[in-house]
Amino acid sequence: SEPALINPVGAGSEPALITYGKRRGRGMKYNQEINHRQSIRLKGYDYSSPGSYFVTICTQNRDCIFGEINNEKMVLNEYGKTVEFTWYDLLNHAANIELDEFIVMPNHFHGIINIIVGAGSEPAPTDNRNQHGLSEIIRQLKTFTSKRINTIRQTPCVSVWQRNYHDRIIRDERELSGIREYMQNNPSNWDSDRDNPYCKGRF
Repeated sequence: SEPALINPVGAGSEPALITYGKRRGRGMKYNQEINHRQSIRLKGYDYSSPGSYFVTICTQNRDCIFGEINNEKMVLNEYGKTVEFTWYDLLNHAANIELDEFIVMPNHFHGIINIIVGAGSEPAPTDNRNQHGLSEIIRQLKTFTSKRINTIRQTPCVSVWQRNYHDRIIRDERELSGIREYMQNNPSNWDSDRDNPYCKGRF
């Protein structure tokens, strides 16, 4: 679900206990030059340009397939751990990103992606990874997780994710901190989360 922030806009192996994910890459810090964008998916906006993006992806029909909340902590099942693995694995496929905080919830995923150079830039000669824009990065995350999960549960070609996703361009350091805090608190707020299909106040 979407956090209320500054200027808001429109079962396999042992479960893993996780509150929120650790950052990967050189460590993201807000950069005023590249992050001062309007935080709505703008028609014609170049989402391959450097910037920090908060993304949310929900499962098909909002089914709770990644684990459960236990004592205000997210306990990942095999499918949830597959999403976590694939998130970190994005660094092996895209040379122009850094990964910040993330959280796998029972039926959705939140993460912060920092694009550090434009997708049209030339990669270093020794770097076999490609430069990608945000939509391609999210496509990879959804495609790779879907293939792996469907292999585990032997359900070929079954949709894991909703077709679309929500993104938010992070404006400043204060908003970045707020989004990180929101993700860390997501499990403890699950009972009132509008993405929780069992939330009494959802409708």
